[in-house]
Parts: sequence; C-alpha cells; structure tokens
Amino acid sequence: MTLGIQALVSMASLTPPVLAPVAAAEIGMPVSMIGLFVGLVYIGSMLSSLGSGDLIKRFGAIRVSQFCLILCASGLALATIGVPWAIVLGALLIGFGYGPVTPASSHVLARTTPAKRMGVVFSLKQTGVPLGGMMAGALVPTMVLLAGWRGAACAVALFCVAMTVVTQAIRMELDADRDSSRRISLSGALGPLRMVFAYKPIRDLAICSFFFSAMQLCLTTFLVTYLTKEFGFPLITAGLVLSVAQAAGIVGRLLWGWVADHWIAPRVLLSLLALGMGSCALLLAIFAHGWSFAWVLVLGATFGGMAIGWNGVYLAEIARLAPAGQAGTITGGALFLTYAGVVAGPPLFVGIVSLTGEHASGFVVFGTTIMLIGLMLMFTRLQRTDSPIDRKV
Repeated sequence: MTLGIQALVSMASLTPPVLAPVAAAEIGMPVSMIGLFVGLVYIGSMLSSLGSGDLIKRFGAIRVSQFCLILCASGLALATIGVPWAIVLGALLIGFGYGPVTPASSHVLARTTPAKRMGVVFSLKQTGVPLGGMMAGALVPTMVLLAGWRGAACAVALFCVAMTVVTQAIRMELDADRDSSRRISLSGALGPLRMVFAYKPIRDLAICSFFFSAMQLCLTTFLVTYLTKEFGFPLITAGLVLSVAQAAGIVGRLLWGWVADHWIAPRVLLSLLALGMGSCALLLAIFAHGWSFAWVLVLGATFGGMAIGWNGVYLAEIARLAPAGQAGTITGGALFLTYAGVVAGPPLFVGIVSLTGEHASGFVVFGTTIMLIGLMLMFTRLQRTDSPIDRKV
C-alpha cells in the first residue's frame, strides 16, 4: 500500500513536466517555466517534511498519507485553471502532499518490518518514485490525446482520490498508535531538524543525501541535453539512455537494499555508491566521447543504478538509527536536507555550464564532489553509543 501511495504522489509531481509542451503552448507561457514549477514542488516538499512528525503522531501515518494524496489531487486540479497564481499554488500543494509521504511510510514500515529485511522493504517502497515517473511518461501522453492536457491532469488527480479510498481499509489497524492529544505548533516544525543535528550518524547521512539527491536530479535533468549537444546523439537515442538509467535505478534500489541486508553495512554501501556514481560522472564527462552507443548505454545504466538507486538504503538506515517511535519525525528532518539538494542541484549545475559553456564541466564538478562525500562518509567514525535523542525523547 505504501508503494502505491508513493507511486501516485510521484506520478502527480511528474505529470506537469509531461504536460508542459502542450499546456504551455495553449496558455501562452514558455515551456522552460516548468523548471520553476518543479522547484516550487520541492520547496513545498522541504517545508511539509519538517512538520510531518507531529502530524503523523496525531492523525496516524495512513491518514497523513491520505491527506497527501488529496493535496496532490487538488494541486493538479488547480493547475488546470491555467493562470499564473493557480499554477504556483498548484505546485506548492503538490509539494505539500509529496513531502510527508516518505516520513509517513517510514513510520509504518519501521514498526512492521523485521530489522534484517529493512533494506529490501524500504527499497521496494522507494521504487514507487521511478515507478510513478514511468507511469507519468507512459500513461499521461495517451490521456492527453484522449482528453486534452486538462483532462489528463484531472485523471491523475482522480487516481490519487481513488487511492485515498482504498487505503481506508488499513487505516484503523496501522494508525492505532496515533495520539489525538498531540499538539501541533509552528515551533515544533523545527524539532525534526534539531533531532537530526543532535545525532552525528544521522546528521552525516542527511548532509550526504543533499549531495546524493543533487547528483540524482542533475543526471535525470541534463543527461539527454548533454548527449544530444555534446555527443551528437539523436534525441530518441539520448532518451533511450535516460530510460535505461531510470530502469536501472529501479533495479538498483532493490539490489542495494538486498545487499545492505545481507552483505555490506548500509553506511559503507552508501559510501561505495557515492564513489561509484562520482566515477560514472567523471567517465561520462571526460572519457566517454567517441565511445560506441552500446558502451554509453552501459555507462548510463551503471550511473542510473547508483545515482537513482541509493534512496531505499538511506531511508532504511535513518529509520534504523532513529529512536523507537521517532522514525517518521527523524525521516522528515533528514528529508528537508535531501529535498534541499533537489532544489539546489540543477541551478548550481546550470551555473557551472554557463561559466564553462559545456555540460561536461558540470558532471566533472558534481562527480568530484560526490566522490569526496563518499570518502568522508566512509572514514568518519559511526558512533554506536546511545543517541542524545534517546535522552531527550
């Protein structure tokens, strides 16, 4: 059920970029404005993830997930009005719906998943993100042909509403730990961040996730442009490389979750993934020019498997390190930094490209940075002592 929720909110957030070429032409806005829309979605996600802990404890994780689905549906419906204020508000509503979903699912899965299977289960749930992207790419264009871009947006909104109804069947059982007397305050929204920075292992992982998510979004955002402009690939060929990278990301999420449960400690695995994705970025930027399409495809799959596949291992480790009952709150605080990387990464990449005139420079800078982050994560000492959080909660 959490996989389905994650997939639908992901589909809702990625539906506007798919609709952008048609919608922008009709309402008279430049298609490049979709970048601002996506940025607003993730700004909303950053803010709402901070407040998710108190909401989950008061209303329950499933009820919060239902709120999120309704917010995403409302944002899509509002954006169909096609005027600037409605589009901006629609983007923020989708972001407010997107942010708490992962903390809510972490709260549920941390209570119901055996410790030895957390990597696989959290990774399986996180496949909902690329799965939602695949659903948006596969279904939305067809719906546009059948019902126009407004009809397509409303159809995805109805999917979200339908999932809200379906999840009611498990709400009473999985929200049995809710506390209706829990107070919700604006000052309490900063509590998750304070908890994250109070415990070094979680703080280190959260800071690293800023760079991981920035690398991930820069790969998915700029790969096609890079391959067409600097490799000379046709658009369809470059798009195929991106599709393979996304598919490899789904496989990677499941594979790395299994590896973290059976072979390699999660923190070590995340550091190895950082070194791997950094190496792929450098290979793509420096050495891959002149390679055959087959080898570029292999490199794209390897890059995607690492740069898109790390999330489940990260979230499972955050939940494992969190004090009992605090997985949702801690995850919300950690995701504030994760989403910050999503917001900051593409503009920084664009700035590098603007200064140097080539996308390869962006991949060099980001690849080198992520390798340094991997080394830092590997060699900083993971404290196994009791968390300061345990004494405060």
